[in-house]
Amino acid sequence: MIHVENLTKHYGDVCAVDHINIDIKKGEILGLLGPNGAGKTTTLRMLTGFLTPSTGTIQVKDYDIAHQSIEIKKIMGYLPESAPLYHDMLTYDYLNYIADIRELPSERKQVRIRELGDLCGLDTVMHKPIGELSKGFRQRVGLAHAMLSDPEILILDEPTSGLDPNQIVEIRDIIKRIGKQKTIILSTHILSEAEATCDRIVIISQGKIVADGDIENLKRSAGNTTLIHLIFQQTDTETVRRKLSATAGVDQIVRVADDNGSLKVTLSVSSSRDTRGAIYRTIKETDWVLLEFYQESQTLETVFRELTKEN
Repeated sequence: MIHVENLTKHYGDVCAVDHINIDIKKGEILGLLGPNGAGKTTTLRMLTGFLTPSTGTIQVKDYDIAHQSIEIKKIMGYLPESAPLYHDMLTYDYLNYIADIRELPSERKQVRIRELGDLCGLDTVMHKPIGELSKGFRQRVGLAHAMLSDPEILILDEPTSGLDPNQIVEIRDIIKRIGKQKTIILSTHILSEAEATCDRIVIISQGKIVADGDIENLKRSAGNTTLIHLIFQQTDTETVRRKLSATAGVDQIVRVADDNGSLKVTLSVSSSRDTRGAIYRTIKETDWVLLEFYQESQTLETVFRELTKEN
């Protein structure tokens, strides 16, 4: 559906996007993750034809963006981080105006506005000025704008930025419903949003792709280290260090902290074997009072931090 090869963008001496390569399949929901300034928005703006790449090629279906950008824009909907809305217009009038710009046939226009009003939950605000709507509703209006011409591809830049938790869930549900019929690319730095919404994750750091795959594969490829957290009550620190370090399967003691009489210990172990039994037997042989014992496996957050820590 979309083929990106050696895509690069320079702003003077600054390289915002550095030779990235992506292939996106039809019907895929792809999440573009990265810290602020990693190059996510610049990448999306080049995919939509808003920015011209310094080098590299973008092909959408059978079109080349360097020579057929208008054809690509006709099959693509784009919602930037700050939706470009006319706040003095009523919601219905605004969507009707955009439909005219998009040259929707009159018989199709009203049907499409009703469909989007239902899909995006705009029925109750159709006759309210956009400027009086909450940020969540304004984001829905922007989403309806991007979808008016029923595009095959939808590109969303930080679609839940600035929304409250309830609004985030609502927008996420809309995206998942849309994703059953369209190819969607969304950028975000909210990891829970990407994990709940996307089929595939691409992580960008300093303009380069540092990871690409589904969430479970990313977690596995990030390494086989598991952390085990222990909390003891009033226990001798050096004895704990010595005994736990000698326990089979424990690679290292990552952290030991005394917190108001409680000793917090974090162990690093190989996730290829379950060492919890050995650790428990070591503790059982002592008179330590164990308050807490839990295991932390790789999460998307730990993978993200590890891959983007230089940023």
